[in-house]
Amino acid sequence: MKIVVTGGAGFIGSNLVRALTDLPRVTEVVAVDDLSTGALDNLLDLPARLVTGTILDPAVLDEAMSGAASVVHLGALGSVPRSIDDPLRSHHANATGTLMVLEAVRRHRVPQLVLASSSSVYGANPVLPRQEALRPIPVSPYAVSKLATEAYAVAYASCYGMDVLPFRFFNVYGPRQASNHAYAAVVPRFVSAALEGRPLQVHGDGTQTRDFTYVGSVTSVIVEAILRRVSSPDVVNLAFGARISLLELIAELERVLGRRLEVVHGPPRAGDVRDSQADCSRLRELFPAPRRYSIREGLEATVAWMSQRGLVRR
Repeated sequence: MKIVVTGGAGFIGSNLVRALTDLPRVTEVVAVDDLSTGALDNLLDLPARLVTGTILDPAVLDEAMSGAASVVHLGALGSVPRSIDDPLRSHHANATGTLMVLEAVRRHRVPQLVLASSSSVYGANPVLPRQEALRPIPVSPYAVSKLATEAYAVAYASCYGMDVLPFRFFNVYGPRQASNHAYAAVVPRFVSAALEGRPLQVHGDGTQTRDFTYVGSVTSVIVEAILRRVSSPDVVNLAFGARISLLELIAELERVLGRRLEVVHGPPRAGDVRDSQADCSRLRELFPAPRRYSIREGLEATVAWMSQRGLVRR
């Protein structure tokens, strides 16, 4: 069974490629990545083939997808602040890129497409927990581009009979997540600063909440979806409803490290959602026993990986 992962050299993609290469039923794994945000180091020593190029190029997708049993579309340009700085680039990568992938999947008659949207699509909708039927009120170009991603997938399923499984990811974190750029996510930023002895920069008062999801949970659900050929005509939250504040996250990181951390507060960021929490009822209908990691387990694994890789100084 051949599996194609777009964004395969990125954070979630490389973790998924690693999990897939361990499966006896998977005979070939192909990672597609233009390496604009992904890294070759993420795929070192893995028996996977890398097709280097953009998902906006049909020839790149044709090279990767011929004979594939499933495609997992994770290729995207992440970050709300990045999308505010350059909305056109986010739209091209995320919305147009998804359309190109869908056309390639249709062209090659790939039996299954799993793809990633984002909890950011809920935006300003104040209802918690976030249930998939809630009205999306996106407040950033990134969120709009991910809403387009899932809407295209659902439309293609309806028009062309494609088997799709669109997930909404919630603040995924863990090993191989970049910490050294301006648009880094909050967990790797906090861990990197803590290990290097720098103050943790918090945008706002720190009481804003997130449903942090360890990458191992995400990859285990996707692997199960591939092996059981799970599809859904509707989008599915991929998180577990474990909402915590940034201040609580910092407190847990302090317990993991066994010391107090310095925190510096700054103004809130444009486009940030105040609170986020998943309703996971639909996820549990499709995946009755997903692998779930506590925030403590996830932080311990993230700290260990960043330390062992020598990415930061203690």
